[in-house]
Amino acid sequence: MHIGCHLSSSAGFLAMGQTALSIGADTFQFFTRNPRGGSAKPFDAADANALVKLLIDNHFAPILAHAPYTLNACAADEGLRQYAVDVMIDDIWRMDHFPRAMYNFHPGSHVKQGVEVGVDLISRALNQILKPEQKTLVLLETMAGKGSEVGRTFEELRAIIDRVELGDKLGVCLDTCHVFDGGYDIIDDLDGVLEQFDKVIGLKRLKAIHLNDSKNPMGSHKDRHEVLGAGYIGLDALTRVANHAALKNLPFYLETPNELPGYAKEIALMRERAK
Repeated sequence: MHIGCHLSSSAGFLAMGQTALSIGADTFQFFTRNPRGGSAKPFDAADANALVKLLIDNHFAPILAHAPYTLNACAADEGLRQYAVDVMIDDIWRMDHFPRAMYNFHPGSHVKQGVEVGVDLISRALNQILKPEQKTLVLLETMAGKGSEVGRTFEELRAIIDRVELGDKLGVCLDTCHVFDGGYDIIDDLDGVLEQFDKVIGLKRLKAIHLNDSKNPMGSHKDRHEVLGAGYIGLDALTRVANHAALKNLPFYLETPNELPGYAKEIALMRERAK
């Protein structure tokens, strides 16, 4: 099983790799910059190269960068949309230094413009951002449907993908808390949910799993993560996700409300339960 968690990037690239190893992980996720906005630190090529060596030497699965929460590629304000484009272009340039790296982002919130307008603006942004020469795969994240979020349904994600010119640079990250809160029954109908995903988007585009429990019932549209087994999804259902034939070879990233000791326990727990 390829599994890791979200780590702080404050001590640099190599430190994240070393921390991941110390908690039994073989991948990890991190924010490229302050998740609430702001500029990124100057890129340290020597530190990045040291992490690359660690990733190769220890047979890591692809690492996953997460865009800042403040980005909104479908904001009504053109300046905010351009800010999202500029940040993502810079972030992808940084991630291109790492082998098989992926970059995950929340599609955005249409803020009363309507889903159709949101989908159009997000796809237009991606057509500015994605370049034929880039190596990093960009992932649209499944969303819980909080407020005016775009991406609650598989159909909304597919609509974005269909309008992007460089579709081979796009994938999807499925968040278990988000899809559950969005109304998909991954407890009693995981097969059905994945069949629907395959029919609408295609399982070949599914590249990563955010493995999280939920503090709220199915269909709540809340997006509040819980530690594994302590929420409404439960450990048995999350284990079925991890062991599903269509998913088990993907990298799993924990975003549960934990510190490092808690993450180490969850990683060990899921490795024990993995078939």
